[in-house]
Amino acid sequence: MRYFIELSYDGSGYHGWQQQSNANTVQGVLTNCVSTYLRKEVKLTGCGRTDTGVHANQFFAHFDIDSEIDESQASFNLNNMLPKDIAIQRIFEVADDLHARFSPLSRTYHYYIHQKKNPFIRDHSYYFTGQLDLDKMNEGCQMLFEFRDFTSFSKVNTDTKTNDCEIMEARWELSSNGIVFIVKANRFLRNMVRALVGTMIDVGTEKMSVSDFGDVIESKDRGKAGRSVPGHGLFLQAVEFGEGQV
Repeated sequence: MRYFIELSYDGSGYHGWQQQSNANTVQGVLTNCVSTYLRKEVKLTGCGRTDTGVHANQFFAHFDIDSEIDESQASFNLNNMLPKDIAIQRIFEVADDLHARFSPLSRTYHYYIHQKKNPFIRDHSYYFTGQLDLDKMNEGCQMLFEFRDFTSFSKVNTDTKTNDCEIMEARWELSSNGIVFIVKANRFLRNMVRALVGTMIDVGTEKMSVSDFGDVIESKDRGKAGRSVPGHGLFLQAVEFGEGQV
């Protein structure tokens, strides 16, 4: 039987989702708690691999087990076992072929920037003091719909077979504490959102023109894009599956 866990986490104290032998990770903590509760070693597969310091408003993981579990009781007990920065929203049975990583139709990320010093959001938003032209940054967003290969914003030497992504939404908006970049795609490359934000900041500060931004995408050269912004401003906001699947 296959079960999905829907969870949220504050990534401030973790070296990302992916389990590592020498680092504290969300997958490692959650796997240990689930295995302890079920008294059976389980393998968790996540819907993505968030980097160090990155947060998740919505994240899914699945595991397989040969016996039925009480879903509400398991959620309650596991939340009592988990640290305060990881919260299970629900546990539910799914079809055997539904996969947390490969079945989603889209993922949506938010990246937050604040431009007035604020001690209460310092771990959840990037403090940037330069002047930003949001109109030009949104012109840059429109360029994203014209391309599919986003090699320029990917970490090099990754194990992906293709760097093609379909961008479905991309825009900058005002938020309660500053601005937020909202981007939705069928898939994302490693480090892609943080590299996109860093490059669009160059557009917003007029270090790079909108036309140059398009040239960067077309070049398929990570060296021509801007720097990657820090991970703590990034949230995996939503993961979308087919109708009726979750």
